[in-house]
Formats: sequence, C-alpha cells, structure tokens
Amino acid sequence: MSTRDITVVHLVRHGEVHNPDGVLYGRRSGYHLSELGRQMADRVAEHLAARDITHVVASPLERAQETAQPIAKSHGLSLETDERLIEAANVFEGKTFGVGDGALRQPANWRHLTNPFRPSWGEPYVEQVVRMSAALEAARDAARGHEAVCVSHQLPIWVVRSFVERRRLWHDPRRRQCTLASLTSFTYEGNRIVSVGYSEPARDLVPPHLLAGAKPVKGKSKAFGA
Repeated sequence: MSTRDITVVHLVRHGEVHNPDGVLYGRRSGYHLSELGRQMADRVAEHLAARDITHVVASPLERAQETAQPIAKSHGLSLETDERLIEAANVFEGKTFGVGDGALRQPANWRHLTNPFRPSWGEPYVEQVVRMSAALEAARDAARGHEAVCVSHQLPIWVVRSFVERRRLWHDPRRRQCTLASLTSFTYEGNRIVSVGYSEPARDLVPPHLLAGAKPVKGKSKAFGA
C-alpha cells in the first residue's frame, strides 16, 4: 500500500470561547476565543506543525476560524471555509441552559425536550452526520495522500464519530470525548475510513469542569456542547 492511498483528516474542536454570561451561543455570531482559547489554538498549531498538512478548513463561526488560523499559518496555507462544519442548530440559542436554572425553568420550553433520540430541541443527529460526512470527504479529496484539518464544534464532531464507530447517536452530552482543542482523526485508505484516533494536545489548559465526564459545577457548565 503506497502513501498515496493514505489520507488523514483531523476534526479539531475550537478553543475556549469568551462567554461571561454562560449562554448557549450555538450558531450566533460575535463569540470569539478567549485569551485561554487562543493559547489552545496555538498549542494545536504547534502539535500539528510537523505533520503533512496540505488543507485547512473551518466552520464559518468566529471561534472556529480563530482556532484554524494558527494552523493554516504554520503550514503556509490559506484558510478555507465550509458551511457544513457549522455548529448544530438549537432552539435554546441565546439562553442560559442548565438543570434547575435558565431556560429549563420555563414550562413553555419543556415541549422541546420530548424526544432525546432525534433530538427535539435542535438539528436532527442524522442531518448532522450527513453534512459532516460530506465535509470530511471533501477535505479528504483536497488532501489526497496527505493530511487535512477541519475545525468544527463538539456536537457535530461527536455525532459523526459515533456514526463511524457504529454507536447510537443519542447520548449523554457530559460523556462526549471531544474536549476543547481536541483532535478526532480519521485515517482513510482510499475512500474508506480504517481507523479513528483521538488526542488532546491542550488538555493541561482545559478547565477541569469542561473535561469529558466531569461533574457539573454551578455557574460554569451551562453552555456545554459548543
């Protein structure tokens, strides 16, 4: 098997966002990386500096673009944008969201929580898989025989990984293995995914309450899944 048959596409989750009000910002514009988030982006760029990256693309949202910029710059590449990498749509955008507080205290919002399998509060998981799979394949084709980076968001990354690894799509958001500035790497042999890897080059910079499986901390975990 020649190296031309092997392509790696890294799905990168963006770094920490400046969000002092703890809202679920979703697809809203105007949310940028915090200073810590910029450090995370630089760390990912350093981690990937020696890799054979020939294509860098990001979600159109500011936090994804800002995470991707140091990676593209370190490889002398232009940053491209793919709308398919965008965050999942969510009816609770712009609101605080948590157990016992925020939007869940309003009975009018409970109707959005009737079906966790679809889910009823936002973009269907299946639709996320379709668009994310297409974005992965486009990046693979653009970087044939090399490596590509796609910067996206936690939920779409986790859902497409779950699909590839043949897990159910509905899940507990606290259990997603997709922390800030993490890499979920898909290795293709030709057009077929043969392995999925996961790494956290900026783990030491991630606040403990945002790591996978961490217990909720009041006032600090309202905006999960970004």
